[in-house]
Amino acid sequence: MTTSLPSDFWGRVLFILQRYGTSYLKGAGTTLLISIVSTIIGCIIGFGVGVVQYIPIDKRSPWYKRALLRVAKVIMKVYVEVFRGTPMMVQSMFIYYGASQLLGINMSMWFAAFFIVSINTGAYMAETVRGGILSVDIGQTEGALAVGMSPLRAMNYVLIPQALRNIMPQIGNNLIINIKDTCVLSVIGTVELFFSAKSVAGTYYTYFESMTIAMVLYLTMTIAASKLLRLWEKKMDGPATYDLATTDTLAFTSGLLNISTKRPANERPL
Repeated sequence: MTTSLPSDFWGRVLFILQRYGTSYLKGAGTTLLISIVSTIIGCIIGFGVGVVQYIPIDKRSPWYKRALLRVAKVIMKVYVEVFRGTPMMVQSMFIYYGASQLLGINMSMWFAAFFIVSINTGAYMAETVRGGILSVDIGQTEGALAVGMSPLRAMNYVLIPQALRNIMPQIGNNLIINIKDTCVLSVIGTVELFFSAKSVAGTYYTYFESMTIAMVLYLTMTIAASKLLRLWEKKMDGPATYDLATTDTLAFTSGLLNISTKRPANERPL
């Protein structure tokens, strides 16, 4: 028994929402989960690759350390160029089906989705991290080394925190891109929002109505993510005004300097 569709556009939209609203919400939840987790993993990958690319090759180091670092830099450069230079849809099919045919590895839908989006995000984040580190003034590194910090401690405690604040907008941008680009995972059977919308559209041939609902959901998710990330950026900036510290122990032990603007009666003007 076939249920007849309403004749008007909004009637068909309401009809689809009543019958398949749960499927849309499940697809949107899958999209958010894959995007958030993969963005976090991709940022970790990007930080590792970006830091290694930034490390200079010290000529005073042993030859094997210099050779190892050069090989690592070449491998990471190839990784970044390949995944930034090819579409994620092609990467999805290449990795998912290639792993099965060439290596005999049958990936699950969840593992394949997280893996593909994470390594794709990591390639973009690597260049972002490298640029963020380069944006920190060289005097910060010189000052850290001058007070006795090792290069690793200077990187962890001086460069990385400042670079993180500089690249926060790009991290948010990658999250928003991932929310939209997870739709390409439908080619390997990932049941995310676009897959759900396409399934509904194919059932009733209501492509315009189904994709309108999907577009509204995508827009809602991206706007919400953008607002939350803006709040996080403002929180990292700290308050607009700062109070000077008045509880310095040195100030109490040495006394406070009181400068009087009144001249003594017997003082002659210059």
